[in-house]
Amino acid sequence: MQIKMLTLGSFMTNCYIIHGDNSKDCAVIDPGSDINTISQAIREDGLTVKAIILTHAHFDHTGALDELRDLTGAPVYVGEGEVYARRTSDLYPIDPFDPDINLVKDGDVISIDGVSLEVIETPGHTKGSISLKGDNVLFTGDTLFKDSMGRTDLLGGDELAIYRSLTRLADLPGDYKVFAGHMGPTTLELERKYNYFIHYGRKLLKSIESQK
Repeated sequence: MQIKMLTLGSFMTNCYIIHGDNSKDCAVIDPGSDINTISQAIREDGLTVKAIILTHAHFDHTGALDELRDLTGAPVYVGEGEVYARRTSDLYPIDPFDPDINLVKDGDVISIDGVSLEVIETPGHTKGSISLKGDNVLFTGDTLFKDSMGRTDLLGGDELAIYRSLTRLADLPGDYKVFAGHMGPTTLELERKYNYFIHYGRKLLKSIESQK
């Protein structure tokens, strides 16, 4: 898998353009802003966009969505948990009930030529946040960051839910290169060892469970 990371906009949101080693069909994950930069990167590599995937529907991850969709005609995928956010605030500028948007759930697989990504529901930052698992890579949106996690104080956030999501990711067997919605890449093994929020979340959830 080939991965190009573009860091876009005032919120420094990571947009990923991915394609198979022997294919020119690509997927764009989180087109947060700056359609010119995104489209230039696609043209430079001679790619054709076959899928647009949103790890969640916050505005800093969807700012160039409409322009990219108009430019490419590619289908859009977003976690079904985001339907609650139907234009509820400026945080959520997309309409999940748009017939051109495909709602995905845990275990679904989004495939283009040479790439398959399994959907993992990882709520907490938003109700419908998803992560995407490919061959040795994880795209974690605003759930898991290098040495950190996403905030939970915005509309749809849930602190206990994000700790459950972090635990679920940490418990995946094997190691993965982790590409998050903000900040640089890391590995799942490094985060298992050193991420405070994963360790704190495990202890908190264990404590809650023991009190039931």
